[in-house]
Amino acid sequence: MNRVIVVGATGGTGAVITAELVKRGISTIAFGRSRQKLEQFAAQLGNPSNLSLAVGDAFRSDDIAAAAEGTDVLFHCANVPYNEMASKLIPLGEAVMEAANRLSLKVVAVDGIYPYGRRQMDKVTEEHPKQPHTKKGKIRLAFEQMIFSSRWNNVQAMIVRLPDYYGPTANQASYLGGTLEAIAAGKMAFFIGNMHVPREYVYLPDAAIMIAELASRDHAYGQNWNIPGPGSISGREIVRIARQASGATKPVIPLGKMGLSLLGMFVPVMKEIVEMLYLTEEPLTLSGEKYERQIGKIPATKFADGITATIRALQNRN
Repeated sequence: MNRVIVVGATGGTGAVITAELVKRGISTIAFGRSRQKLEQFAAQLGNPSNLSLAVGDAFRSDDIAAAAEGTDVLFHCANVPYNEMASKLIPLGEAVMEAANRLSLKVVAVDGIYPYGRRQMDKVTEEHPKQPHTKKGKIRLAFEQMIFSSRWNNVQAMIVRLPDYYGPTANQASYLGGTLEAIAAGKMAFFIGNMHVPREYVYLPDAAIMIAELASRDHAYGQNWNIPGPGSISGREIVRIARQASGATKPVIPLGKMGLSLLGMFVPVMKEIVEMLYLTEEPLTLSGEKYERQIGKIPATKFADGITATIRALQNRN
């Protein structure tokens, strides 16, 4: 990788990937809709000389292509709200792929675990059958098929799949982001799903290291890659660690189907989470065997360390 562009650079995954690329000394373009957000983000990174900013609309391939001129890798980190996924996810991806195809770029698309459907093995490998039974899972599978479509004959693409994630850049788009933000601020918080069943989470700085390593290897393209966390942890333990780090004692309220449906009357995105609650009852854990075999050791920050660092970063920001 000589020069790269990150589309959706101020989002949860985009920000941490951009930071990792800049830290590696790679010439990086941060692409986003808001000049103000991009400038604030650059300032947080210390305005490094190898970071440049580009303002544009990720739904417009012309905007992306103009910004990406002279790059060799495009990181597709832009996303859409849950309640707009059905209508906007594929058009967004097509705009990105059209721009990449025009410039003959490599593409690293960040996605999640929804296309796998229900767990059929203890550790889910990249070969796990993709049999989604939810609306969002089916849309995400169509997204994968679009990314790897033969339409983009000038593109080499890969998809990196993250489980639930957390970290200083995670925002309301992640299940755990809003919970930790509220605890860090000393406010009452909500926790989405079952707090007793341990689930897999990946610390975003760890994920960014793995994604950067994959993006730098030619043989990794044309494939799906799992980005696993260090194991599983229950919501109760997450809250215990977060409260200890923040000194907060305000209640954390679990949200199940009924609570999300009620909140969904006022916040549409909450209602859209209901069909994915099965993942909080029958968790799916990613296998990192392929990454370890072909790339190397998986960075695995302990939950106590990652959650504590996240809480303190959020408090410092506030």
